[in-house]
Amino acid sequence: MLSLGWGLIWTIINLIVLYLLLKKFLIGPILGIMEKRKTLIAQQLENARTTEGKANELKGQYEMAISGAKSQSAQIIEEAKADARTLTERTVREANEQAARILENARKTAEQEKENALAGAKTEIAGLAVEAAKKMLAGGSEAGSRMLYDTFLAEAGDADDRES
Repeated sequence: MLSLGWGLIWTIINLIVLYLLLKKFLIGPILGIMEKRKTLIAQQLENARTTEGKANELKGQYEMAISGAKSQSAQIIEEAKADARTLTERTVREANEQAARILENARKTAEQEKENALAGAKTEIAGLAVEAAKKMLAGGSEAGSRMLYDTFLAEAGDADDRES
């Protein structure tokens, strides 16, 4: 049968002591380290979740800011286009008005020069007619009158050529 001897009892006591020593010096610290690691990992996971939440919140804010900036830039571009159209229309209108004024001034100047030329021609013709009348009264002969008439016509023609 089974004999319980002192060797078996010492072996059981040695196993119990070894178990207690291993539990105290090996298993206990290992379990403590594992518990600390578990706590540390849980804290890091919680920090990661918090950081991820903040990152998502910031991402949302940035996306809103970007969409706001896009709409604002589109509005600024439209305003700039409208200002450019207004400026272009105003510039064209002012250029047309200035061109109309220049044309009107040119017409007035041409009309004035025409009137001045006509007045000068009338004065010169009147002077030639007076001169011819003087010569006719002084000369009296028909040949002299004809010569005077031809001279008058020649001088009147020269006066017209000079004004043209």
